Formats: sequence, C-alpha cells, structure tokens
Amino acid sequence: MSDDSSFDKERFEVELEFVQCLANPWYINIIAQQGYFDKPEFVNYLKYLKYWQRPEYARFVVYPHALAFLDLLQHKSFREEIKRVDEATRIHELQYHHWRWPNYQEDSTAVVPAPSTNGN
Repeated sequence: MSDDSSFDKERFEVELEFVQCLANPWYINIIAQQGYFDKPEFVNYLKYLKYWQRPEYARFVVYPHALAFLDLLQHKSFREEIKRVDEATRIHELQYHHWRWPNYQEDSTAVVPAPSTNGN
C-alpha cells in the first residue's frame, strides 16, 4: 500500500468516526462548551464534512442522526443553543423518543429555528 493510499484510508476512518460522534447531542454539547464552534476554521471543517451526506459516503455512516446534526451545525443559532445543557437535554430526549417511538412528534418548536430571512 502506498503512503498516499494509507493516508487516505486513515483520513477516511478519522473523518467517519468524527461524523458519527455527531449523532450524540452530549458530545456536541461538550465541544460547543469548549469553544470549538467559535473558531472559524472549525466551522469551515464542519462545512467540508458535508460531503458525508452524498450517497457514496453516507452508506458508511451507521448513525443517520449524525448527518442530521451535521446539517444543524451549519446554523450559528444551533451552535449557540447546543452550548446550553438544557438544550442538549431537550434534543437528547427528542432523539430518544424518535428511537423509542418512530412516529412520535413533539408539539413544540423544531430543534432549530428556520434561518432568518432578514439577513442576520
């Protein structure tokens, strides 16, 4: 195996592992509290990782909620909200209800508000 293909394989595995960690709201909460979402380079990395949503890569993702959270993390409002323990708890409970009762729907607002249309 060449050095390049070995590096590519390792990068693939590391990125897949990180993306799958995003299925855990508590993990997201911890990295939010540590300030990672305040770093432009980390936010850019999250944008880069969106390639995992393409079918040829998504087929390797075991936890589909990871891809949903990757989408939510593209919104600054979600990155701010997930810093709060009560928000991480609420999202974790929604996730639990989704797994336990697939047809469960909460009556309150969505996990993340729709992006503002007034340019903010």
